[in-house]
Amino acid sequence: MRKDIEIPVVKNVEIAIVLEKNEQDNGDEWGVYIINRKDVAIEMVVIVSQGFSETKTTSLFRRKIDVLPANSFSKFEIMQPELFTLDNRFQVSFFENNQLHDKTFIFQEGTIQEGFLRDIDILEKKGILIK
Repeated sequence: MRKDIEIPVVKNVEIAIVLEKNEQDNGDEWGVYIINRKDVAIEMVVIVSQGFSETKTTSLFRRKIDVLPANSFSKFEIMQPELFTLDNRFQVSFFENNQLHDKTFIFQEGTIQEGFLRDIDILEKKGILIK
């Protein structure tokens, strides 16, 4: 039975962590975005995030997005810099054309820092991107 279940390879969905200004106090904050570069909408998007190391594990954070339109993005979390000393995992599941897709994105410890920021065209901001 399990061999009959096919979960396709996820393409054109990305996670970005972006250093941006907080509109309320004009301070810096690290926003986490999901980017849909597909030409179709993805639906019932569920994102489960968690920081971890050999000795520490954070609580699970879950977020649901009903529909993420084609060629769009959505900010779903703000990360605290204290989490950058951990590996940070984002497990993304969604439906595309009524078929389930699933992919895990991992930002390894020490990779979220200003020196690694690059232009992310669709966001028109600088950040760190995993495809």
